[in-house]
Amino acid sequence: MVSIDGLIKKIVSPLVDYPKQIEISHNESDRFMEYHLRLNEDDIGRIIGKHGHVIQTIRTIVYSVPVEGQKKARLIVDDGKQ
Repeated sequence: MVSIDGLIKKIVSPLVDYPKQIEISHNESDRFMEYHLRLNEDDIGRIIGKHGHVIQTIRTIVYSVPVEGQKKARLIVDDGKQ
């Protein structure tokens, strides 16, 4: 089975200025396996992209990877605003 953490890091690392600050945490719910992506605040705009096109493309790739059971993957960019 593919490591989704590794996949996310492999996709995101070349796009950011601070790849060593990439952190991924997990949260599991009844329907989703959520992957929370934390970056340096200067890199958040790079990952989101104009009109959200970059993050949407990354999510499409991540969502296509099968997850255990019937759950679906979900990628969330934590921007520090709650």
